[in-house]
Amino acid sequence: MRIVGNLRNVVGRRRRRWFSTELLQETPMARALRNDLGLPSRDLHEHPESKKRFPDGAQYRIEIPSTENVAALKAVVEESKKYDVRVHRVSQGTGIYLMPEPELKDMMRISRDNQMELCLFVTPRNAWDVSATARTDAGRNSTGGHRGMDQLLFALEDVYRACDLGLRSILVNDIGLQSCILELKRAEKLPVDLQCKVSVQMGPPNPATARLLERLGASTLNPPTDLTIPQLSSIRAAVDVPLDVYVEAPDNFGGYVRHLEVPSMVRALAPMYVKLGLRNSPDIYPSGTHIEGTCVALSRERVRRARIALDVLGRYYPEAEMSEVGPSDLGIPVLE
Repeated sequence: MRIVGNLRNVVGRRRRRWFSTELLQETPMARALRNDLGLPSRDLHEHPESKKRFPDGAQYRIEIPSTENVAALKAVVEESKKYDVRVHRVSQGTGIYLMPEPELKDMMRISRDNQMELCLFVTPRNAWDVSATARTDAGRNSTGGHRGMDQLLFALEDVYRACDLGLRSILVNDIGLQSCILELKRAEKLPVDLQCKVSVQMGPPNPATARLLERLGASTLNPPTDLTIPQLSSIRAAVDVPLDVYVEAPDNFGGYVRHLEVPSMVRALAPMYVKLGLRNSPDIYPSGTHIEGTCVALSRERVRRARIALDVLGRYYPEAEMSEVGPSDLGIPVLE
């Protein structure tokens, strides 16, 4: 009886919240959001089915994050064959400039040969700079981005060098850097086919922020890990670019395990990347040979977790369409 009572209380609170927002839908600001700004004026609790798709017509793709080095990438390829997981994108958090050029080229070559997008983080970033503020309790909120104009130049040089070597996908967590990249692509100073993935570290928490980032040239958006499907659905209504959704989040981003929500996510949020972080795992950024074994083990498990998510999809939403290997809009490295 206590459990039933608790459930009733939870349901009651949710209904009250929804009802309270419904009461605001005819206010001047709610109407302005819908009619003048073209934004939803509430979270979409009904989870409307998204009719938006990737260019190939698919609803979802698979992303394996924290693929930090050559050995980890090889492990992802091996495990994807073992578990029959079609991996479309691998991403990395250590950063471009913290990789020796031969290893960078090896990762690009492996990704190209397996028709996967390789997305590497732009560095340096505040968290690893000399900022004392970034190491305080309150200052940790400002660890994203690039501190000062020198660091912004370092970041742009990092992007330019990587593109010159053949990289075509980068991970960005500074709105100013993203705006510069947009202008440089327009001026053809950077490849026009360069994919810019917005990091969860500056993930859009609402539709207005998501649309702003889309207008600044973001290719895909990684929302905060704790958004509900209604909140994510309101973002989907406002933008067309794919959403990169952690269905399992690392511990330092909440540690959420949401595999059973994947069918509803794919239906409501398409086009989306089903992104497999890993709970109960150490923070490995920045990575290197000193923890290579750990990186490889975590990469293997992320692919295994992807298999679990695909099994859930197959059970509850078997008609969902996944991209084939190597669709043309992926940021696959371009090598001679």
